[in-house]
Amino acid sequence: MLQSDYTTSQLDVLEAEAIHIMREVAAEFERPCLLFSGGKDSIVMLRIAEKAFWPAPIPFPLMHVDTGHNFSEVIEFRDRRAGELNARLVVASVQASIDAGRVVEETGRRASRNRLQTTTLLDAIEEHEFDAVFGGARRDEEKARAKERVFSFRDDFGQWDPKNQRPELWNLYNARIRKGEHIRVFPLSNWTELDIWDYIRREDIEIPSIYFAHTRKVFERDGMLLADADVVNRDEDEPTFETVVRYRTVGDMTCTGAVQSDAATVDEIIAEIAATRITERGATRADDRASEAAMEDRKKEGYF
Repeated sequence: MLQSDYTTSQLDVLEAEAIHIMREVAAEFERPCLLFSGGKDSIVMLRIAEKAFWPAPIPFPLMHVDTGHNFSEVIEFRDRRAGELNARLVVASVQASIDAGRVVEETGRRASRNRLQTTTLLDAIEEHEFDAVFGGARRDEEKARAKERVFSFRDDFGQWDPKNQRPELWNLYNARIRKGEHIRVFPLSNWTELDIWDYIRREDIEIPSIYFAHTRKVFERDGMLLADADVVNRDEDEPTFETVVRYRTVGDMTCTGAVQSDAATVDEIIAEIAATRITERGATRADDRASEAAMEDRKKEGYF
């Protein structure tokens, strides 16, 4: 009998593909790691890694590039989840990069540490000699992402060249690199934001409370609601107010906006996302409100 539940069937296919990719990386590379921020995409990646290698432990460490300006709810979840899995957590600190003179902190009204993460990430990859790095990027995030492969080659400067992408025939991946080079691996390439939430519902995965509707003090800038926090520079003409919001994505709070929402359950979030016509990054990331060319330039710098 044919399976009548299309959503479940779709998730099974996506999950199987992601598991295959993770097992391929574990077999082909010597020192992979998984970027884990405590956000929903990395949480789903972590669940897939659990399934891919169960009952053995996850055979690679987790890494988070911590700007020091992250939401406390997410950092608490990150540390607790890594502890529950007895996984090694590597925290690459942007503050440490600033203190060492590797990067210079931005100043002014729109100052953010988001772009500074590139240097911190590449330094950590070099220090720990990681040759493959799992990222939770999805191709529905922005157009420049669709030019990448599942195995995205980075040179010894950590740079991505869209003209130097290796062909991927069916599920055959080219893992050959020289010392100093590495591969960014995107197991969720064929997933959408809605797929992520459907999977979270199906697997009954715990996520940080910040994703659900809650009352928070915010202020409006450029049509976005930013958190009122010590690390966010706010002008006198940007008054704060309390309202019910939730976050569709999490990151550096200086550039991550909330959305007004009453969605307090996963089912309500799924219904909300299914009805919206605004992309996740377009609605919540101040630094990503740029052209496709600008986004591609940022990817070439090495972080994305």
